[in-house]
Amino acid sequence: MPERKSYSPWLLALLLGLAALIHLQSAHAEQAFVVKYIETNLDKDVYQLNARIDFRFSDAALNALENGVPLLILYDIQVKQERWYWNKTLADLEQGYLLLYHALSEKFILQNLNSGAQEHFSSLDAALDNLGRISHLPLIDAKLLEPGSTYFVRLRAQLDIESLPAPMRPLAYISSEWNLESDWYRWPLNR
Repeated sequence: MPERKSYSPWLLALLLGLAALIHLQSAHAEQAFVVKYIETNLDKDVYQLNARIDFRFSDAALNALENGVPLLILYDIQVKQERWYWNKTLADLEQGYLLLYHALSEKFILQNLNSGAQEHFSSLDAALDNLGRISHLPLIDAKLLEPGSTYFVRLRAQLDIESLPAPMRPLAYISSEWNLESDWYRWPLNR
């Protein structure tokens, strides 16, 4: 009887790890959420943020939305002071938006969880276009910034998996279709 080859568990783990890494890289090749631009301006001694973000949801997320599962999109925004040893965070803001579909009215609803404002849209494209526009968002009071220092703003958008219904979370944690986020986008704070 021929001798059977046995592979080391370490080799098998390495091969599985490489396959997973390749899969993750290909999944991120087309970024789901993309920060297109950021600009800041000073208005009455308060820095404000304007930004544009494009959202491309996976089929799994769109299917869940159309079946009544609300999706929570978070904007993480930071104002940092640039220093040679580490950058100091001066402001760490989070904006939350709840996107849901109301089947009876066939409308998409977008709710700003920070202000409570709610808007209704007849199409998903219109809701996502509105979601992707940040306009005149207050960031930080100019009096908190030191003259002669360099500052920048960072922004990213992400789908909050923790807000999904409990039965959906385990799959969402391991599936690339639910790993929907942008890269951090950095912009100098105009002074």
